[in-house]
Order: sequence, then C-alpha cells, then structure tokens
Amino acid sequence: MKELTYEILNKIETPSDLRKLKIEQLPKLCEELRDDIIHELSVNPGHLASSLGVVELTVALHYVYDTPEDRIVWDVGHQAYGHKILTGRRKTFNTNRKLHGLRPFPSPAESEYDTFTCGHASNSISAAIGMAVAAKALNKKRKVVAVIGDGAMSGGLAFEGLNNVSSTTNDILIILNDNNMSIDRSVGGMKQYLLNLNTTETYNNVRHRIAKWLRGKGMLSDQRKHGLIRFTNALKSAISQQQNVFEGMNIRYFSPPIDGHDVIEIVRVLRQLKDFEGPKLLHLHTVKGKGYKPAEENAIAWHAPGKFDVDTGERIVSESEGQPLKFQDVFGHTLLELAKSNERIVGVTPAMPSGCSLNIMMKELPDRCFDVGIAEGHAVTFSAGMAKDGLTPFCNIYSAFAQRAYDNIIHDAAILGLSMVICLDRAGLVGEDGPTHHGAFDIASLRVIPGLTIASPMDECELRHLMYTAQLPDKGVFVIRYPRGRGVCPDWRCPMKEITVGTGRRLREGSDVAVLSLGPIGNNVTGAIKSLEEEGSNLSVAHYDMRFAKPLDSALLEEVSARFDRIITIEDGCIAGGFGSAVAEWLSDHGKHAKLHRLGLPDQFVEHGKVSELQQLVGIDVESIKKTILSL
Repeated sequence: MKELTYEILNKIETPSDLRKLKIEQLPKLCEELRDDIIHELSVNPGHLASSLGVVELTVALHYVYDTPEDRIVWDVGHQAYGHKILTGRRKTFNTNRKLHGLRPFPSPAESEYDTFTCGHASNSISAAIGMAVAAKALNKKRKVVAVIGDGAMSGGLAFEGLNNVSSTTNDILIILNDNNMSIDRSVGGMKQYLLNLNTTETYNNVRHRIAKWLRGKGMLSDQRKHGLIRFTNALKSAISQQQNVFEGMNIRYFSPPIDGHDVIEIVRVLRQLKDFEGPKLLHLHTVKGKGYKPAEENAIAWHAPGKFDVDTGERIVSESEGQPLKFQDVFGHTLLELAKSNERIVGVTPAMPSGCSLNIMMKELPDRCFDVGIAEGHAVTFSAGMAKDGLTPFCNIYSAFAQRAYDNIIHDAAILGLSMVICLDRAGLVGEDGPTHHGAFDIASLRVIPGLTIASPMDECELRHLMYTAQLPDKGVFVIRYPRGRGVCPDWRCPMKEITVGTGRRLREGSDVAVLSLGPIGNNVTGAIKSLEEEGSNLSVAHYDMRFAKPLDSALLEEVSARFDRIITIEDGCIAGGFGSAVAEWLSDHGKHAKLHRLGLPDQFVEHGKVSELQQLVGIDVESIKKTILSL
C-alpha cells in the first residue's frame, strides 16, 4: 500500500503533539485518522468497525487528558486502533497482529500509553478503580478514565466494578460507549435499559443551580457531597419519572447521552468533567463502523472483515469452493440437525452467535437458542439450570473466554453431574488475536474436575460423532474442544454414530515409536509420518488418535506401553498439566517405563501471528514433529 499523507495526522507522533492543535482542527484530524485506519486494515486485516466507532472519543480523550500520566483504561481492546496510531505507533501499525509486530490489543508491555490488558471484555471499571485508589494513596493528581462499550456492560465483572465504585474513594470517569453492539447485536435487559435511558434538561438545570448556590454559601464540603448526590438522584428520578441504575449506585450520570461523533462537544464535556470529584459516568451514543458506509450498514460482517477494496467495499475472500467447512460451521449445521431429531436440545452462547455459528440454528429454531450477552459464567449456570430440569443444552463458548466460567463449570454443573454439553470453540492456537485469545488452558484446567468428559475431534466427521454421542442420555458434563478455522474433510456431512466414551483409535501401525495425538493437531502427525516416508526414512511410526483427554483409553495405553519404549504425545494446548501430563500420570501409576516426550504449548504466553507460524514457533508443526520423531 502506498504511503498515505495527511495534513494534520502526519504531524502527530504522540498525544503531546495532538494537544498543540486548535480545537477547530480536531474534526479534520478525526477524518484523517478514520481514513488511515480504513486503508491500513484493507491490506492488513484486523478489527475495523469497533475502532471506527470511537475515533472522535479517542481524539478527545488524548486531547483533554495528560496521557500517559493520566490513565485511559480501554475495555474490549479491539476498539483501540486509533489509540495506537496516536500514541507513537503509526509508523509500525502495518505490523499490527503480525508475528513479532504490534500486539492485537493494548498491552503495557508494548506502550506506556496502554494501561492494562484488555483482550477480553468487562474488566475496565475494576482496573480503573484500582488505579484511582492507588493514585490517591500515592498522592498523585492522576486522572483515570474507563472506556467501556461493545456490549461489555453486560458482563458480570462490569457490574461488580460498578457496585464497588461508590464505596471506594475515587474520582474515576466511566465512559459508556453505547453502540448497541458487541460483535453481534447486543441483547438483554441492559441493552434495553440503555435504549430507554434519558434524563430531562429540567433536571440538569435545577441541579446546576442547587450546586452553584451551595458553593456560594460554602456548603459544598466533602462531608456533604454524598448527601447532595443522594438528594439530586432522588430529584432526577422525580423529574424524569424513572430510576437511573447508575445513580442508584451513587455514580453521577451525565446525560442526555451525547453524540459520540461530535469531537468538539466531547472535548467540551470532558473538560467540564475532568476535575469533578467523585465517580461519574458519561453516556455516549456511537455508531459501530462510523465513517465507512459498508461497515455502518453491516457492522457484524465488518467487525473483522479481512482484506477489502476501500473504494468498492468489496471484501476479498480467499477461494473456499471445494475446501473443507470451518469447524464452527460444522458445529452449527450439526447442532441444527440434532435439534430437529431431539426436541430437548437447546443452544446457548455468550454474545457469539455468528462467531460460533449458532446463528444457523437460530434462523430455523429461534425459540430454542439463547444469546445471553457477554456473560460466560451465566451461560454455563443458565445451561445447568435447563439441564437440571430436563433439557439438553449445547453451551458454546470460545475456549479462552470459558476460563471466566471455571467456577460455574465446577459448582453448577460438575458437582450435580448434569447432562449438558460444553463446546469450546477456538481451542488451541487461534493466530493473530494472540495470548488473550489462545485456547491454551482448557485441557489442563478441566481434566482435574471429577465427572467431566473431555474430547477433541481430529476432523469434522469426528466432531459430528462426538456431538451425537454427547446428547445421548446420561453422558454427564461433556466437553468438546475444537479449533478455529477449516478442517480437512470436504465431505463432512457423514452419518453420525455413537463413540464409546474414553476410547481412541489406532490410525497407523508401527514398531519403532508411537505418537499419541489429541484433536486436529493429529493431522500434523499424519503429515509428518507421510513426509518421513517420502524422504525414505526406515523408521516405523505408529499413530494413535486418543480422542479423549478424560477418561483416557486405558486399553489403548496398555497396548502402546507394552509394544513401545518410546512414546510421543502431542496436543494443541499447554504442556503443563495437559493431555501429555495425563498420559505421563497413567504410565507412572501403572508402573510403565517407556520414554515419554511431550509436545504442546510451552509454559509461557504464546504471541500472535499466523497459526502456521505459531505452530512452528512452539514446535508442533509438521517439520518439528518429524525432528522429534527422528531424535528419538
């Protein structure tokens, strides 16, 4: 892409340059920044619509606040591309999401302007309160702003933070970037509440006059502020004839919601609020995808659109004809197929119907599908409640996000031994979204829970068989993990059959070394063995697809340990405590003395990049597997 030149943006290296501008120049800067984001992402894909929606807010925040000394805490970090560009990273923004390049989400390890990790949703308010309390304890005059939006206000942690705001001494500003979207359309009571929320101009005028009179009388002391807030909250409820949930928590709510794309108005309001003491919330209305018509018209598709033609809006989609379906789509079609034959099946997802392809079932059976918003813990317990009273829920959560539902899986599902299915999409290395999104820890964390079944299909047909098996009676909590991306079977719509729980399969005979794989990473083993044969290697390699991390196939392990003194395990998950550890434990417990070599993700957070690059980096690609086999 040719270098883009802009009259104002080209002069800005850091926010200190931005703050030298006249306020009248800010709309032009926003126009240039938005254009820069659009052109950069057209050739280097990333999260487009969310970042376009907060351009004006981003510019205004860095214009008013003394960053990085003042703290801006982003929530749902895929909206922070404009922030990256304005904070010294414009020249390297073309490396965003690439191996060894800029990180996909804000990270303090990358820039002092990035105050906190924000790959997942709903943590900004809690982190911001902590920073505000720390500033007071250390006698710093630092201002702290939390920017929450893209559906993150529906997350439980956001409510926990709000609940704690008024009981802690702080002056934080919470900015609610309200665009009625997460990745898909926002759902639930909070969404409807924000649509209806409004406060009259009469209230604002009355409150302003009261505060002005009290200051003039010297009566606005620290001790009386909470009483004033409570009084004005009651006054607002009386005038507007509605209760404001934020002010019910003693958080001053500034309204009516202002236009989040009027940068001059945002600057004016932020300047007024900057030195206002106590917790406060500013409500903005924004449009996801603002300024680029295709993204405004279809924000779901343009959340992360891939490469596209800026002028025509045509998305450049790689040829998929004849290629295997994505695992998520096989899940979606198979779930619909199963639901049509089993009326007890229902589908649940926390805000990812299009991402996990539950939208396929939603179109035909909408009354049996539930998007619960960004609330993974609730998704599991909600599913458990349905399972307790006779339904068979398929609860689909991205593996990395399921970490937030760990207690719910134990306390609300496993202890009760409920028959429900937890499908972990995006398990293993996910690629460019990096360490906050890699599904690295699900096997290790879940296999210690009594009563769980944990399975991973090697291909799409195996996924269908496992889904069929999981919905049969009395299977308990049945976890199925599968990766992001396409599988290996173009003809995936095979007849479904039951798989005996805890059984693997021998894919290839051998006599020198045995490779035990779990899940789709087994296809790399197949490729490695084939490559060795083509190179004329005399090694005889056996390959076993174990299918289940829990329970392990003891009969198969007896066979392997009796025939081989060299065994390799491989998994697309963390080595520490994972599938390989389970095999090592089995060998030790049964007095077996085979030499075991475990392959998987190392005991560190794996960076971002293409999946193929990351597999090579951690040693689970075809060539690395070949080298390991030869080394043994």
